[in-house]
Amino acid sequence: MPKLSEMSKDEQSLLLYLEARVVDNSGSLDTRHTNDSDRKILEFWAENGFIKYGRITFKDATRIHATNWCQFSPEAWDLAHQERRDRAKRMWKNRSWDITEELRSQLGYDKKRK
Repeated sequence: MPKLSEMSKDEQSLLLYLEARVVDNSGSLDTRHTNDSDRKILEFWAENGFIKYGRITFKDATRIHATNWCQFSPEAWDLAHQERRDRAKRMWKNRSWDITEELRSQLGYDKKRK
C-alpha cells in the first residue's frame, strides 16, 4: 500500500480526517465533508485492503448524521500516526505565538539565572 512520502496532500489530509472519525466517532463518516476525489480514494483504499469502508443503514444514518463507516488496517494506523506526528512538527514550526522560555531567552533572562 502507499507510503506516506508517496501520498498526495489530499490523501494525507483524508487519512487524518478518517483517523479522527475512527477514533472520535466509532468510525462513522459524514460524507458531506468529502468530495468526489475523496470518495475515489476511499474506494481505492478499500479495494486494496488499506481500510474497510461501507454504508451505514438508513435508520442509523439519519439518527447519527453519518452515511458511511471506516475501519483502519494496521498499515493505515501506522501511516496515520506517522502523519499526525509529522503534521504536529510542521504546525509547531509555523505557530504564531511564543512560549515563555523563548521570550526569556530573547530578553536574556536565561543567562542571568545561570
